[in-house]
Amino acid sequence: MKTIVTTAYRPTSSALAWANRVSAELEILQVPRNKRSIDRMQEDEQADLLVCLKERLEFYPMGKTEPFFFHPNSAAFRTKRPLEQDPLIEVAGLVPGDSFLDCTLGLASDSIVAAQRVGQRGRVVGCESHPVLAYVVAQGLQQYSNMPHLEEAMRRIEVMSCQAVSFLRTLPADSIDVIYMDPMFTEEITEASNFTPLRGTADRGQLTVQWVTEAKRVARKTVVLKAHFRSQDFERFGFIRRMRPNTKFHYGVISIEPESKQ
Repeated sequence: MKTIVTTAYRPTSSALAWANRVSAELEILQVPRNKRSIDRMQEDEQADLLVCLKERLEFYPMGKTEPFFFHPNSAAFRTKRPLEQDPLIEVAGLVPGDSFLDCTLGLASDSIVAAQRVGQRGRVVGCESHPVLAYVVAQGLQQYSNMPHLEEAMRRIEVMSCQAVSFLRTLPADSIDVIYMDPMFTEEITEASNFTPLRGTADRGQLTVQWVTEAKRVARKTVVLKAHFRSQDFERFGFIRRMRPNTKFHYGVISIEPESKQ
């Protein structure tokens, strides 16, 4: 499905200028809104819509009238607690100065928490395979300003528009401290509504031997998996499952031992 860029119902001059920039940067067509509704414009243009508003980008996949847009999501409250007690930080063994690769960036909430933890001496990179979603999140990380305590961490996150396995192949062995993967759950969690607009659009690729093998080659310390509590991927791929009572997802970890790479 093609994507086009447009503006709000009644665009300002700045929104029109922004749409011009987005069109050029993503190399997609800009189409005038002409006061059309989202669903009417989708039908007329037979395209997904990327809409430039005053303060954010909104992405409307074909047939959806509820948008995807960037916001810090769970990072907003997770970063107000002691970071060393965050379940992801704890299971990953992430410390200040570490490097962290998020293979499944999504809204980047896990990457924001990781960036806050590793600090300015650390590095956080996130992969998003859908180019428009990657662009929306990258722009949001650079522009979002409603949570000052997160701004510095958000600005440091590097967004890569590519498949995680392809990116891992480009990296030297033992080059990233923590590799993190959170594939879209095969069982939907109804409480997790943030990705509702993306059902059918986001990459639903599941874990593979190749993915885990590349992650283990690149990781220096740990490879971490987040999956539905019913998932058998933990056992299938050799992750030590960390049970989390009364939650619908668990973490699993593979600790990288230096002698295992010799």
